[in-house]
Amino acid sequence: MTNNDIFKKLRVALKLRDDDIVKILSLVDFRISKSELGAFFRKEDHPKYMECGDQILRNFLNGLVIHLRGPMPNKKDKIPNSKSGTKQGEASAKATPKKPLKKKSLLHSSTNKKSNS
Repeated sequence: MTNNDIFKKLRVALKLRDDDIVKILSLVDFRISKSELGAFFRKEDHPKYMECGDQILRNFLNGLVIHLRGPMPNKKDKIPNSKSGTKQGEASAKATPKKPLKKKSLLHSSTNKKSNS
């Protein structure tokens, strides 16, 4: 299976138009025109057929990830700067230990007792 076949199948499966693919490629700073893109989707025996290279398919897949998931957050935003060296949430988990919940027995419940009247 060639890169062109993979590109065609992804285009059909995700219902993408040429405009969508150009926008997806621009997300990773890869510029391509609609006419260049159309050459990848032609039949192999067509005179204007062009083989899709690894770089174009790789950039499309990377752009598709950004398009579907959104941009990747910065690593600096996830971990706050703290002088103690503890990770986020680690200090609060150590400071407040969890207590087991007491289960009420059904035998001692007031609704379960039988009256002797």
